Amino acid sequence: MTVPAKTAWADRSHVATDLSEAASRDISAALAPLLADVFALYLKTKNFHWHMSGPHFRDYHLLLDEQGDQIFAMTDAIAERARKVGGTTLHSIGHIARLQRLADNDADYVDPQDMLAELGEDNRRLTAAMRQVHATCDEYGDVATASLIENWIDESERRSWFLYEASHIRPAASA
Repeated sequence: MTVPAKTAWADRSHVATDLSEAASRDISAALAPLLADVFALYLKTKNFHWHMSGPHFRDYHLLLDEQGDQIFAMTDAIAERARKVGGTTLHSIGHIARLQRLADNDADYVDPQDMLAELGEDNRRLTAAMRQVHATCDEYGDVATASLIENWIDESERRSWFLYEASHIRPAASA
């Protein structure tokens, strides 16, 4: 006798939330590509951290290390939110590659200023993606996920700001 496979939404007895089935489905579906983008941004940030060079090496190297740690810290919380609302999350690097919207950078050499500018743009794109997920959470009254996202938006905007300021050389003030 063959036992029919359960659909992801057929048995909700394991779900520790009062959110609707539609909320669980839509919020976890919105979190998956966000998590893929966070992993992609983490790896790119570490890539640039490892390959930084030039006169500001130490400052940029430390900045990107700090930012990488902050980005990586988001991954578990995003995946666990998807599970808490009754969904699933990423399974593999291949799954990340299929869902990520931020482009990888496999270049052998990237100028340090270009690294900072690219990471700044990626952080701004991540912020925009988080705002979209926040809107989905608002639609269903998922204040817990929305609250986490609000903090991550603030962190992402701070990373963008630091990267912008570090990558733009201002002319010296004239006397």
